Amino acid sequence: MKSQNDARPSGIKLYITLFFALMIAPLGCFAAVDDYDVVIVGGTPSGIAASIAAARNGHSAILLERTTHIGGLMANGLGATDIGTRGATLGIFGDYIKRVREYYKTTYGPGAPQVEDCSDGYHFEPSIAAKILAEMLAEHPTITVRVMRQFDALPENVTLENGRVTAIRILNRETGATEQIRGKVFIDATYEGDLAAAAGAPYRVGREGRSEYNEPMAGRIYRAWRAEKLAPGSSGLGDNAVQAYNYRLPLTRVAENRVPIEKPSNYNRDEYVSLIEDFRLNREAAVTPPHPDRARTLVRVVNVTMMPNGKIDGNNHHCSFISTDLPEENWPWPTSDWAWRDTFAKRLRDYTLGFLWFCQNDAELPADFRAECSAWGLARDEFTDNGNFPRQVYVREGRRVMGEYLFTSHDATPVAPGARPPLHLDSVTASHYWLDSHAVRKREPGRPHLDGFFSEESAPYTVPYRIIVPKNVDGLLVPVAASATHIGLSTLRMEPCWMALGEAAGAAAAQSIAGGKPLRKIDTLKLQHELLRRGVVLIYYRDFAPGNAGYEAAQLLGLRGAISGWNVNPGELIDAKTAASWRKTLGLKASSPGKKKITRGSISPPCGMRQAARRDKMERRHSCRRSRPTGLAPEL
Repeated sequence: MKSQNDARPSGIKLYITLFFALMIAPLGCFAAVDDYDVVIVGGTPSGIAASIAAARNGHSAILLERTTHIGGLMANGLGATDIGTRGATLGIFGDYIKRVREYYKTTYGPGAPQVEDCSDGYHFEPSIAAKILAEMLAEHPTITVRVMRQFDALPENVTLENGRVTAIRILNRETGATEQIRGKVFIDATYEGDLAAAAGAPYRVGREGRSEYNEPMAGRIYRAWRAEKLAPGSSGLGDNAVQAYNYRLPLTRVAENRVPIEKPSNYNRDEYVSLIEDFRLNREAAVTPPHPDRARTLVRVVNVTMMPNGKIDGNNHHCSFISTDLPEENWPWPTSDWAWRDTFAKRLRDYTLGFLWFCQNDAELPADFRAECSAWGLARDEFTDNGNFPRQVYVREGRRVMGEYLFTSHDATPVAPGARPPLHLDSVTASHYWLDSHAVRKREPGRPHLDGFFSEESAPYTVPYRIIVPKNVDGLLVPVAASATHIGLSTLRMEPCWMALGEAAGAAAAQSIAGGKPLRKIDTLKLQHELLRRGVVLIYYRDFAPGNAGYEAAQLLGLRGAISGWNVNPGELIDAKTAASWRKTLGLKASSPGKKKITRGSISPPCGMRQAARRDKMERRHSCRRSRPTGLAPEL
């Protein structure tokens, strides 16, 4: 039997077809809607860790990366891990550095110079970082990786249902098609906080004033490097200034791997000539003049850290008035579209190559300095599809998405000399780096340094889950553009911490899905149990690392102030009263009289944690029997 529609004249059918085609066309060409448990935007190390944490808890995850390569800055030249205390941040990051160390040992032999230069896994070549991160993803078949997928920070690219993110639209940069991805939980792992902004989460850009949170380094400041006091002009007033970006440069002077620096077509010598006068006056932005050992070398203007195979991680030099940073011009980046960002990225690349060419060739610079600089070039075996130059700009700070807690400098500094910073009961990682910001303005006459450049001591601190839970939006976590002041983010912004926050986000997403609870209402103690059994550090102790018996209990006791100071002293005996108090704090039954002596490191973890550990052991045994994929999903 023919339907009423089948009886219509063909002309009417054609008209209806064209009508609906024209109506749909402005919305873009949508592929079939994809559905995943967890959707991660940004193939940064944080995004990778989030994907792995979600997948190992049995959930499907999709990782969306705008470029052709995953890995963020760790795969783009940042090969000298920025961490103040090794061991303060572990978990998936700890697994990564172990793999780096083992790679160099296996490839070159235990006593090889590459093993020494990898610094126990904390220093690595960009190509090796990309390789290892890809391998870590490939071990989880429920992770799908798609590259060349661009998310544009526009409200129309986010579907909200009762304030909760349920779908996003992304651009396939290869086909030009718009793809729609649905998910149960979304994670914004971009350096800029693009997804959170598009979803309507509040955010900050720029610097808070000193009076707003009583942060000593906040607002406009000038201080010579290593000087104790701020210089005149340090008003402390807030503004919209963003700390400078640059490229982290893997340079080499190994002749067979060295690619000479070429002069950019739009080279502008005027941008660099102030360096000539600095040489004549032996002048730097520091308390003391340059040391003779580096006064006439590349190290005078580029900060150098050794990596394996004769490469360096070349960074902006903190004592030079002019180096690889390009302050001021990057201010629009956090909130600009990708067309503007791509234009700036090219401008920064040309500026950087121009600076290196100037140092190697300008006749007014000292001849010995030029000769030493000329020995360096780009690494032939890195970024082979991008002219041996890093593919991504080092975005030190983008948006700061406001969350359930605002992390300030006070959260990273001791409450008293020798003491810890404030403890956060909902800590999802410990971390440690100096309070550290690069300049926000170019050189100004008469100033001892560039505005905004500082490095202040901190101590290993705890990072609360609440900083990755954005206000006003549900179904979303933000582990990179986290909730912090400019000064607070200046220590959080290191890849180990961002990676740990990504791991926490992935684990929290899995817990939210499994329990049917909103992300802001999950049981953070349960989340901590999951993280601890994966080797995460929630509070740093100098003498008690993951793997020790009683580790989980000591971590939870430490967060509650029961174990004070920087050491657990696990072998010391505790009296019955203390043991009873600790067991009560952990929710354990009181121990029966007559049992063996109890030490500080032998309190048992809660029963639920022991059960989780047993489940994890069974999972590992089962996984050893399964075949593992040898590569990433085909879409990578």
